[in-house]
Amino acid sequence: MNSSSVHSAPAPLARKGIYRILVCRPNHRLGNMILMTPLIQELERVYPGVEIDILSEGRIAEEVFSSFFSVKNIYCLPKRGFKHPVSFLGMLHGIRQTQYDLIIDPCIGSGFSRAMTRHLRGRYTLGFSDDGARSGLTHPVPESVAGNHMGQRPINLLRWARATYSGVVDDTSHYPSLDLRLTEQELLQGRAAVDQLLSDTERGTARPVVGLFANATGAKRYSSEWWAEFITTLREISPQANLLELIPMHGRSMLGDAWPGYYSSDIRRMGAVMANMDLMMTADCGVMHLAVASRAPTLGMFSVTDASVYAPYGHGSSALVTQGLSAREAAIQAVRAFPHLLGDAAVPGAAPAQQPLQWDDAGEHHDNLGSLGLSH
Repeated sequence: MNSSSVHSAPAPLARKGIYRILVCRPNHRLGNMILMTPLIQELERVYPGVEIDILSEGRIAEEVFSSFFSVKNIYCLPKRGFKHPVSFLGMLHGIRQTQYDLIIDPCIGSGFSRAMTRHLRGRYTLGFSDDGARSGLTHPVPESVAGNHMGQRPINLLRWARATYSGVVDDTSHYPSLDLRLTEQELLQGRAAVDQLLSDTERGTARPVVGLFANATGAKRYSSEWWAEFITTLREISPQANLLELIPMHGRSMLGDAWPGYYSSDIRRMGAVMANMDLMMTADCGVMHLAVASRAPTLGMFSVTDASVYAPYGHGSSALVTQGLSAREAAIQAVRAFPHLLGDAAVPGAAPAQQPLQWDDAGEHHDNLGSLGLSH
């Protein structure tokens, strides 16, 4: 459906009087929940005084949004809810008692999210659809508006809808970054935890603290041999760096316990520790998004997934596509991406510099790969 047919049918989207909003994102993955934090910030900005409820799956959203003052209720559907019909249907019945001013389905292609949006009660319902008549939405938005980056698609959704259905053109020069909104107390506790991991001679020095997270799902995970070569090269080029490992949820080191490690099953504690790192290095995974949301400069390394969809942005972060690179070459490029921390990677025999994807706070990247399609 072309954009003109999307425009014609719906009534105007109210500019004022939107106070109760439900964000419908029934998903249990850490990364997907953190990628919703820019949308919550945008809703707070364009609808001051709003109260936001979130429909998720599993308990992870409770940790992610616990310090967001605007977020009231976090409804956590049971995982595989159809296997638990009583609790699943009971929660949906309770949510349906609330008449929302606006329900947002930020996903493309999620039939479950759309079904929830259609079942619940909203004066306005907003989501992506190229078939407005069958979408079940009061205000459908063409999928072409979405853009590439998962953290910015919901914002493009909202901005396009407000411009088209309300005549309100929002500031599009900036995208909110991921943000866990760690408290001052959490940050102080994270600082203390990092200090405990450093030796007496390392603590309080100007030597950079570099966090490593070596786990990821499936083909996104680099092998232990790859990490060994990567770290050997990193140590060769930047011997001044203090390396710390963030231990995965299963509680076992991925690096042979060669470096001091921090473990917590609490994502906010993990975030508070990473917030006190000078740099985080990790493969594309939920912890990569957690590091960015903790405001730690983050290098996300991409071996199979599309960096234009998931790249870390904001807080000085970068994405490095490692396809075609050896672990040694990837380490050299990583150092070159952060020369102020790690020094000059002028290594004899090294390949020419490959500029990692650098993202600014407007959500634009700067490299030689061409546009990623994130502009409006």
